[in-house]
Amino acid sequence: MSPRPAPVLVFDVNETLLDLRVLEPFFNELFGEPRALRDWFAELILYSQTLTVAGYYRPFNELAAAVLRMRGEVAGVEITDAHTRSLGEAIRRMPAHPDVAPGLWRLREAGFRLVTLTNSPPPAGPSPLDDAGVADYFEDHFSVDTVGAFKPAPACYQQIAQRLGVGTGDLCLVACHVWDTIGAQALGCQGAFVRRPGNAVIDVAAVPTPDFIADDLISLATQLGCD
Repeated sequence: MSPRPAPVLVFDVNETLLDLRVLEPFFNELFGEPRALRDWFAELILYSQTLTVAGYYRPFNELAAAVLRMRGEVAGVEITDAHTRSLGEAIRRMPAHPDVAPGLWRLREAGFRLVTLTNSPPPAGPSPLDDAGVADYFEDHFSVDTVGAFKPAPACYQQIAQRLGVGTGDLCLVACHVWDTIGAQALGCQGAFVRRPGNAVIDVAAVPTPDFIADDLISLATQLGCD
């Protein structure tokens, strides 16, 4: 039986809300390999977490460009400044998944407080969520840049509880990355896993599985009791 949902839903942004697959043409053109996007993104997460464990921090966009150059060296592909700029522009233009706006509307109408938490630094201008037309569903937006550590470091989630004046038990982390839900659940938050292409739940003894598992945000809203 699922637990009573926490009142504050904390949404991961990249891939959970915004569709990472729009970057596939960029990576296919550079590397000629269908898995190139997934390899880059997996190593981007790996190195973000490595920097945090080792006590270092650089903004996510800088790390994204560095990992692209590293993948280029491995594959024998020259990565220019124009390539890294094009990647940054493509990331900023990622659209929301089709279920995001209707799912968020249902959750907000049901009385849940909605915020975001992203590895990306705060933008100088309109955010990708602004451009995707879904930023206004949220009462606040949080970045790991504030604490200088990447998810799933505890400080990333703790900053939200502190700013909102709630306990971590009042938060539910919504993500399509189970490493993110595990990190939040380790602090006493709930975890909700949304299935996006290329992602799945891992089953390891004594490691928490998400409290809620849904195919999209609309079905998550139904699971959380929204009419």
